[in-house]
Amino acid sequence: MKKYFSKYLLLLGLVLAASACNEDFLDQAPTTAVSAESATATTGNLFLIVNGIHRLMYTRQGSNGRGGYSAMMIQNDALGEDLVMNAIANGWWINMARWNDHTNEADTDNRHNWRVLYKVINNANIIIAGADKAIGPDSERNAALGQALAYRAFAHFHMVQLYGKRYDPAGGNTQLGIPIVLLSTTEPQARATVEEVYAQINIDLDEAISKLEGYERPNTSHISQNVAKGMKARVALVQGNYALAAQMAIEAREGHPLMSNDTYRLGFNDYNNAEWMWGGFYNPEQGSSFTNFGAWMSRNFSSSNIRGNPKSINSALYDLIPATDVRSTIFDPTGEHNDLPAGIEISSRHKRFPYTSQKFLAIATGDSRGDVPYMRAGEMYLIEAEAKARMGSADAAEALFNLASNRDPAYVISSKTGEELIAEVLLQRRWELWGEGFRFYDLKRLDLSLDRTGANHNAGVLANLLEVPAGDTRWQWQIPLDEINANPLMEQNP
Repeated sequence: MKKYFSKYLLLLGLVLAASACNEDFLDQAPTTAVSAESATATTGNLFLIVNGIHRLMYTRQGSNGRGGYSAMMIQNDALGEDLVMNAIANGWWINMARWNDHTNEADTDNRHNWRVLYKVINNANIIIAGADKAIGPDSERNAALGQALAYRAFAHFHMVQLYGKRYDPAGGNTQLGIPIVLLSTTEPQARATVEEVYAQINIDLDEAISKLEGYERPNTSHISQNVAKGMKARVALVQGNYALAAQMAIEAREGHPLMSNDTYRLGFNDYNNAEWMWGGFYNPEQGSSFTNFGAWMSRNFSSSNIRGNPKSINSALYDLIPATDVRSTIFDPTGEHNDLPAGIEISSRHKRFPYTSQKFLAIATGDSRGDVPYMRAGEMYLIEAEAKARMGSADAAEALFNLASNRDPAYVISSKTGEELIAEVLLQRRWELWGEGFRFYDLKRLDLSLDRTGANHNAGVLANLLEVPAGDTRWQWQIPLDEINANPLMEQNP
């Protein structure tokens, strides 16, 4: 990592420049040469770095399709079977859907994840290392430190799921994961085991939850204690710690009621939605029209990608959604979209394909902005339901009912138990979280095969990549070649 981290230390200046909310500080020190000591001199300065990390989650990183974590969300669904690429259009996301990008160590879309998430880690480490000496109120110090710890855990968690083998809840997990980076260093780091990475993730999340006690964030882009608990619930589910996963999911969603069905159909573009626990806010001065999430995943923005390749839901999956369920209304089997919300339209230049999504809507045909959902209460209900179903808890069906009956007034509490109930929860998860970046992780977590057959996938667009067996070496992303060349301690995946 020597080469990467020497670059990342310079990123601090870019982070501060992007924040631009403390002009006196920026006037006193050139933003390309800000030392870590100056950057962490006050608790106010710590928040400049925190704000910069927020922006790393969605800002352009070299090209239009590399928009921080929001781009990773699209990658993870492109790798699955539930998101359908209808046409090649301008080519974006097609090679990912063909499983070519992440299996190529020289590919820049593969490298995007490694670079951005280690940037997040490095900037979080600057906050963590300097927080104790920062001058200012303890409440501000703890809020900045708690968010930095949560971000560090978040980044390690996503990277180990991509570049390491799947976590086995049965134990062992001595397989290689990723380097654990706890200092802003330029020294090469070897890969830790998957178990070691998860141990550090949990240490960071536990401390983050403690530090964020009582923190009242200014908006939903900041990480609250609820969000840190939601992260903990995600991690516990992967590790098979089901009692903890259920507990954390219940606590995490407190104060975040499920949205109404009318709101569900408005376009998933407003982080002020009370169900959204954490989301990316697109500032018009800092986003990028053809990098924003809405430039790729909305139905209505007029980009060459959306006009030529509007995204569809897997037709076999859609056909399982009851007509009384609001989630059936955010996809159009005809592709005509005659029931869009007031003020939203698609042009005659937008190609029509069956089963296209209108879940995500941009502000307008000429404005790709739209906030991005990173964590919602709906996911927490699903984590609780799955965890309880796997434990055989008597109230597992009730946990699912609490979500499903909101989305579908005709839903009747399930009488299923055991594996059948788990399967029902997982099906609901696919309906609920479509397009929000979970499918590759879920397939890998559950040790399932990729199966795109029997649906509306275009074999030509996908270069006939319709199936990948569970356990195939391609479920591990290749370590980027730049990292291999720069780090003598790095070992490549098979």
